[in-house]
Amino acid sequence: MKRYLRQQYMPHIWCPGCGNGIVLGALLRAISRLGWDQDRIAVVSGIGCSSRATGYLDFDTLHTTHGRALAFATGLKLARPELKVIVVGGDGDLAAIGGNHLIHAARRNIDITTICVNNRIYGMTSGQASPLTPKGRLATTAPYGNVDRPFDLCQLVQAAGATYVARSTTYHVRQLCNLIAEALENRGFSFVEAVAQCPVYYGRRNRLGTAVDMLKYYRDHAVTVRAAQSMQPEQLADKIIIGRLHHVVEPDYESEYARVMEEARRRADR
Repeated sequence: MKRYLRQQYMPHIWCPGCGNGIVLGALLRAISRLGWDQDRIAVVSGIGCSSRATGYLDFDTLHTTHGRALAFATGLKLARPELKVIVVGGDGDLAAIGGNHLIHAARRNIDITTICVNNRIYGMTSGQASPLTPKGRLATTAPYGNVDRPFDLCQLVQAAGATYVARSTTYHVRQLCNLIAEALENRGFSFVEAVAQCPVYYGRRNRLGTAVDMLKYYRDHAVTVRAAQSMQPEQLADKIIIGRLHHVVEPDYESEYARVMEEARRRADR
């Protein structure tokens, strides 16, 4: 993996036990497996713990403003459609201030792969509740328990029009790598949610134990898509459904836009 990393910026600044490194490793292994040209990959991020990944990756990278990674990535993909564009962001960045960009990127089915590192908290700013913090969990902005219902981002982007949607955890590393590889190969908007541990802010405040304890929780509470199909809603209440959740083939935005441009040229030449 060293060829994909800017080693001069190591060691990284992530907290001990953080899941960001596991997700980053899964992404790099997926890219390595596909054999993509390193010079034709662009990775875009916003602001947050996971968004620091662009600083460590030896691709063309763009570290943008809070919540706007998908807006920048959309412009980049339309200007340079030959590039493989990947967005890495957290649950706060993508689901809160960036939520509208997420919906419309999925609606357009633009050929971007988005990886959401869901640690269920705003980690970089010391542990505020995010749109994915489970109800009842503690945060600096919810000292008596979070009263908001969390998003299911996978259901949201599927309803908005994403053509590939998947979820895994940092415990299920091999599956996460496989799902990211599938997402990268999909032509259209792809979304992979990686449920990750934050032992320092989320785990410690909610007394969830060490990073290893949190990984064991993911092991014990994850169910496959196939298994979930035979379970009742009450059985799934505290479960994490993992695997490929949705995959359809639809025209991507760039192809549709190119078709319109060609039609405009044809009419102009009449």
